[in-house]
Amino acid sequence: MESREEERKGSGGAAATATAARVTTPGMNLRNLVSREYYGHKKKVHSVAWNCLGTKLASGSIDHTARVWSIDPHGHSKVKDIELKGHTDSVDQLCWDPKHPDTVATAAADKSIRLWDARSGKCQVVELSGENINITYKHDGTAIAVGNKEDELTILDVRMLKATQPHKFNYEINEIAWNKTGDLFFITTGLGHIEVVKDLNFQKSCKLNAHTAGCYCIAMDPLDRYFAVGSADSLVSLWNVKELLCIKTFSKLEWPVRTVSFNHTGEFIAYASEDPFIDIANVQTGRSIHQIPCKAAMNSVEWNPKYNLLAYAGDDKNKYLADEGVFRIFGFETHN
Repeated sequence: MESREEERKGSGGAAATATAARVTTPGMNLRNLVSREYYGHKKKVHSVAWNCLGTKLASGSIDHTARVWSIDPHGHSKVKDIELKGHTDSVDQLCWDPKHPDTVATAAADKSIRLWDARSGKCQVVELSGENINITYKHDGTAIAVGNKEDELTILDVRMLKATQPHKFNYEINEIAWNKTGDLFFITTGLGHIEVVKDLNFQKSCKLNAHTAGCYCIAMDPLDRYFAVGSADSLVSLWNVKELLCIKTFSKLEWPVRTVSFNHTGEFIAYASEDPFIDIANVQTGRSIHQIPCKAAMNSVEWNPKYNLLAYAGDDKNKYLADEGVFRIFGFETHN
């Protein structure tokens, strides 16, 4: 299915007609940039993620499918997409192999994860114990961690396609992540703390008291200096990876933070909730530098790993109150 594209000013104003578009570089004025809209899913999009080259974007939806979109980062060529069909329930989160630009993993409520070849649309299926909601790759591409609605965590050996016995937590666990070197594993929890483990047998852990309400989402700085955690208390906390100390908080939102992402230089952080905008802040100063208007609660934001392009998706509905099945990419510069 072909996607339909529209362009809007980052300020949320009237549609803009573009004759050419090119990607921004760090330090450019974000206020002059536009978002493009991409249609293809039949229901709302829960997750968006870029491959390691920044040339393909995957989207996962409650319509039981994922799609892979070939995106020209400079905005020139026609968008192409491929539908990945096979799941029998909502695709809640997906992530790309950090070492392979054509391998994407999807976690779904049908109790399976699938590893897809984004070129052929073929996949390998691994059946797990519960409804999967969170998934992340280790940065060397050797392992995948999966969390489910029953608060169980499973580690999958990618080469052997062999899963460990699920580790059951007696409290809510949410998004998960490895640091860049792979020696620390982070678990956000509904108790407001972050659990940091070195041993994936989960025998020894360090608990960081982070927020006054549940922690929902986590992102790793690409330079491995920081990690950021979004919470139900509407704050994003920024932490030093080596010292495991909180450095600052970002506080522009009023609703629980659902999603957070660093840009490729580690200069910007984007975070979103049910507020009517996505906030982009300068990591060093903590100041908000731009806000992208949105019409619905956001489910996923993710910066491109090579360019200042921000993909985002939420609970958008059309005038008939049906899911639009749309995601957007912000960061194209338009010349009229």
